[in-house]
Amino acid sequence: MKATQVTTGEVRISYEHLLKPYAQPGAEEKYSATLLIPKADAATKQRIDQAVQAAVSEGVSAKWGGVRPQQPSVPIHDGDGLRPNGEAFGPECKGCWVITASSKQRQDVVDLNLNPILDPTEVYSGMYANVCLNFFAYNSTGKKGIGCGLGPVQKTRDGDPLGGRVTAAEAFGTAQPPFGAAALPNEYTAPKINPLTGQAY
Repeated sequence: MKATQVTTGEVRISYEHLLKPYAQPGAEEKYSATLLIPKADAATKQRIDQAVQAAVSEGVSAKWGGVRPQQPSVPIHDGDGLRPNGEAFGPECKGCWVITASSKQRQDVVDLNLNPILDPTEVYSGMYANVCLNFFAYNSTGKKGIGCGLGPVQKTRDGDPLGGRVTAAEAFGTAQPPFGAAALPNEYTAPKINPLTGQAY
Protein backbone atom coordinates (compact mmCIF):
# COMPACT_ATOMS: atom_id res chain seq x y z
CA MET A 1 0.00 0.00 0.00
CA LYS A 2 1.29 3.45 -0.92
CA ALA A 3 2.23 5.93 1.79
CA THR A 4 -0.73 8.09 0.75
CA GLN A 5 -3.23 5.22 1.20
CA VAL A 6 -5.09 4.27 4.38
CA THR A 7 -7.57 1.58 5.32
CA THR A 8 -9.65 2.93 8.17
CA GLY A 9 -10.94 1.20 11.23
CA GLU A 10 -14.71 1.00 11.51
CA VAL A 11 -16.36 4.28 10.48
CA ARG A 12 -19.95 5.36 9.96
CA ILE A 13 -21.05 6.26 6.45
CA SER A 14 -23.01 9.46 5.79
CA TYR A 15 -24.12 11.14 2.54
CA GLU A 16 -23.76 7.78 0.83
CA HIS A 17 -23.41 7.70 -2.97
CA LEU A 18 -21.46 4.45 -3.35
CA LEU A 19 -23.58 2.60 -5.90
CA LYS A 20 -24.87 5.52 -7.96
CA PRO A 21 -22.91 8.70 -8.76
CA TYR A 22 -24.11 12.10 -7.60
CA ALA A 23 -23.25 15.67 -8.47
CA GLN A 24 -24.12 19.12 -7.23
CA PRO A 25 -25.66 21.28 -9.99
CA GLY A 26 -22.98 22.11 -12.54
CA ALA A 27 -20.44 19.68 -11.07
CA GLU A 28 -19.10 16.36 -12.34
CA GLU A 29 -20.85 13.20 -11.16
CA LYS A 30 -18.84 11.14 -8.69
CA TYR A 31 -19.24 8.21 -6.33
CA SER A 32 -18.76 9.49 -2.80
CA ALA A 33 -19.36 9.14 0.90
CA THR A 34 -18.71 11.13 4.04
CA LEU A 35 -16.87 9.15 6.73
CA LEU A 36 -17.50 9.74 10.43
CA ILE A 37 -14.36 8.53 12.21
CA PRO A 38 -14.66 8.18 16.00
CA LYS A 39 -12.12 10.35 17.77
CA ALA A 40 -11.52 7.38 20.07
CA ASP A 41 -9.93 5.60 17.07
CA ALA A 42 -6.57 7.31 17.46
CA ALA A 43 -4.81 4.69 15.32
CA THR A 44 -6.88 5.50 12.23
CA LYS A 45 -6.43 9.25 12.75
CA GLN A 46 -2.66 8.77 13.05
CA ARG A 47 -2.53 6.78 9.80
CA ILE A 48 -4.59 9.46 8.05
CA ASP A 49 -2.30 12.25 9.30
CA GLN A 50 0.73 10.33 8.03
CA ALA A 51 -0.91 9.74 4.64
CA VAL A 52 -1.79 13.44 4.36
CA GLN A 53 1.81 14.39 5.08
CA ALA A 54 2.99 11.93 2.42
CA ALA A 55 0.57 13.53 -0.05
CA VAL A 56 1.90 16.99 0.87
CA SER A 57 5.46 15.82 0.20
CA GLU A 58 4.41 14.45 -3.19
CA GLY A 59 2.54 17.66 -3.95
CA VAL A 60 5.61 19.85 -3.38
CA SER A 61 7.44 18.16 -6.23
CA ALA A 62 4.56 17.09 -8.48
CA LYS A 63 1.92 19.83 -8.14
CA TRP A 64 3.27 22.89 -6.36
CA GLY A 65 6.52 23.69 -8.19
CA GLY A 66 8.82 22.73 -5.36
CA VAL A 67 7.18 25.11 -2.87
CA ARG A 68 5.01 23.93 0.01
CA PRO A 69 1.90 26.10 0.49
CA GLN A 70 1.91 27.90 3.81
CA GLN A 71 -1.40 26.32 4.79
CA PRO A 72 -2.62 23.72 2.26
CA SER A 73 -6.31 22.86 2.52
CA VAL A 74 -6.92 19.41 4.03
CA PRO A 75 -10.13 17.32 3.84
CA ILE A 76 -10.31 16.44 7.55
CA HIS A 77 -12.79 18.36 9.70
CA ASP A 78 -13.70 18.34 13.38
CA GLY A 79 -17.28 17.12 13.79
CA ASP A 80 -17.50 19.05 17.06
CA GLY A 81 -16.66 22.27 15.24
CA LEU A 82 -17.99 24.04 12.16
CA ARG A 83 -18.23 23.12 8.50
CA PRO A 84 -16.06 25.09 6.05
CA ASN A 85 -19.14 27.22 5.29
CA GLY A 86 -19.44 28.18 8.95
CA GLU A 87 -22.46 26.02 9.76
CA ALA A 88 -22.41 23.45 12.56
CA PHE A 89 -22.07 19.78 11.71
CA GLY A 90 -25.06 17.54 12.34
CA PRO A 91 -25.48 15.69 15.64
CA GLU A 92 -24.28 12.43 14.05
CA CYS A 93 -20.84 14.05 13.60
CA LYS A 94 -20.29 14.77 17.29
CA GLY A 95 -17.20 13.05 18.66
CA CYS A 96 -15.94 12.26 15.16
CA TRP A 97 -13.49 13.40 12.53
CA VAL A 98 -15.32 14.05 9.25
CA ILE A 99 -13.86 13.28 5.81
CA THR A 100 -15.58 13.23 2.41
CA ALA A 101 -14.04 10.91 -0.18
CA SER A 102 -14.98 10.60 -3.85
CA SER A 103 -14.07 8.77 -7.04
CA LYS A 104 -14.97 9.08 -10.71
CA GLN A 105 -15.08 5.29 -10.91
CA ARG A 106 -17.41 3.02 -8.96
CA GLN A 107 -15.52 1.22 -6.20
CA ASP A 108 -16.11 -2.27 -4.84
CA VAL A 109 -18.58 -2.48 -1.95
CA VAL A 110 -18.27 -5.84 -0.17
CA ASP A 111 -19.40 -7.62 2.98
CA LEU A 112 -17.24 -9.11 5.73
CA ASN A 113 -16.59 -12.17 3.54
CA LEU A 114 -15.47 -9.92 0.65
CA ASN A 115 -18.56 -10.82 -1.39
CA PRO A 116 -19.93 -7.94 -3.49
CA ILE A 117 -23.08 -6.38 -2.05
CA LEU A 118 -25.65 -6.44 -4.85
CA ASP A 119 -28.74 -5.37 -2.89
CA PRO A 120 -28.82 -1.56 -2.92
CA THR A 121 -30.94 -1.48 0.26
CA GLU A 122 -27.94 -2.91 2.13
CA VAL A 123 -25.85 0.17 1.33
CA TYR A 124 -27.05 3.37 2.99
CA SER A 125 -26.17 6.39 5.10
CA GLY A 126 -25.85 5.21 8.69
CA MET A 127 -24.20 1.84 8.08
CA TYR A 128 -20.71 1.05 9.38
CA ALA A 129 -17.74 0.12 7.21
CA ASN A 130 -14.00 -0.09 6.71
CA VAL A 131 -12.93 2.18 3.86
CA CYS A 132 -9.76 2.45 1.77
CA LEU A 133 -8.72 6.06 1.14
CA ASN A 134 -6.05 7.67 -1.00
CA PHE A 135 -4.87 11.22 -0.30
CA PHE A 136 -3.51 13.35 -3.15
CA ALA A 137 -2.29 16.88 -3.80
CA TYR A 138 -4.11 19.24 -6.15
CA ASN A 139 -3.57 22.68 -7.65
CA SER A 140 -6.84 23.88 -9.13
CA THR A 141 -7.50 27.48 -10.18
CA GLY A 142 -4.98 28.72 -7.65
CA LYS A 143 -6.29 26.56 -4.80
CA LYS A 144 -3.68 24.21 -3.38
CA GLY A 145 -4.49 21.41 -0.99
CA ILE A 146 -5.00 17.73 -0.31
CA GLY A 147 -7.97 15.78 -1.61
CA CYS A 148 -9.31 12.39 -0.55
CA GLY A 149 -9.97 9.64 -3.07
CA LEU A 150 -12.50 6.88 -2.38
CA GLY A 151 -11.39 3.25 -2.61
CA PRO A 152 -13.10 -0.07 -1.84
CA VAL A 153 -15.66 -0.19 0.99
CA GLN A 154 -16.28 -3.13 3.31
CA LYS A 155 -19.59 -2.99 5.18
CA THR A 156 -19.10 -4.22 8.75
CA ARG A 157 -22.60 -3.88 10.22
CA ASP A 158 -25.92 -2.10 10.00
CA GLY A 159 -26.66 1.13 11.84
CA ASP A 160 -29.51 3.55 12.37
CA PRO A 161 -30.23 5.13 8.98
CA LEU A 162 -29.28 8.77 8.51
CA GLY A 163 -31.03 11.30 6.33
CA GLY A 164 -34.64 10.22 6.75
CA ARG A 165 -34.36 6.67 5.39
CA VAL A 166 -37.30 4.63 6.68
CA THR A 167 -38.53 1.09 6.16
CA ALA A 168 -41.89 0.34 4.52
CA ALA A 169 -43.27 -0.77 7.91
CA GLU A 170 -42.20 2.53 9.48
CA ALA A 171 -43.73 4.49 6.62
CA PHE A 172 -47.04 2.65 6.28
CA GLY A 173 -47.56 0.83 9.58
CA THR A 174 -48.82 -2.73 9.77
CA ALA A 175 -50.39 -4.47 6.80
CA GLN A 176 -53.93 -3.29 5.99
CA PRO A 177 -56.76 -5.34 4.44
CA PRO A 178 -57.33 -4.72 0.71
CA PHE A 179 -59.35 -1.65 -0.13
CA GLY A 180 -63.05 -2.37 0.31
CA ALA A 181 -62.52 -5.68 2.09
CA ALA A 182 -63.90 -4.36 5.36
CA ALA A 183 -66.70 -2.34 3.80
CA LEU A 184 -69.17 -5.22 3.68
CA PRO A 185 -70.77 -6.67 6.80
CA ASN A 186 -69.56 -10.13 7.74
CA GLU A 187 -73.00 -11.69 7.18
CA TYR A 188 -73.32 -10.25 3.66
CA THR A 189 -73.15 -12.81 0.84
CA ALA A 190 -72.77 -11.75 -2.76
CA PRO A 191 -75.68 -12.80 -4.99
CA LYS A 192 -75.23 -15.72 -7.34
CA ILE A 193 -75.56 -15.07 -11.06
CA ASN A 194 -77.30 -17.41 -13.48
CA PRO A 195 -74.76 -17.84 -16.31
CA LEU A 196 -77.55 -18.26 -18.89
CA THR A 197 -79.81 -15.34 -17.99
CA GLY A 198 -77.32 -13.08 -16.25
CA GLN A 199 -79.89 -12.58 -13.52
CA ALA A 200 -79.15 -12.80 -9.82
CA TYR A 201 -80.83 -15.52 -7.80
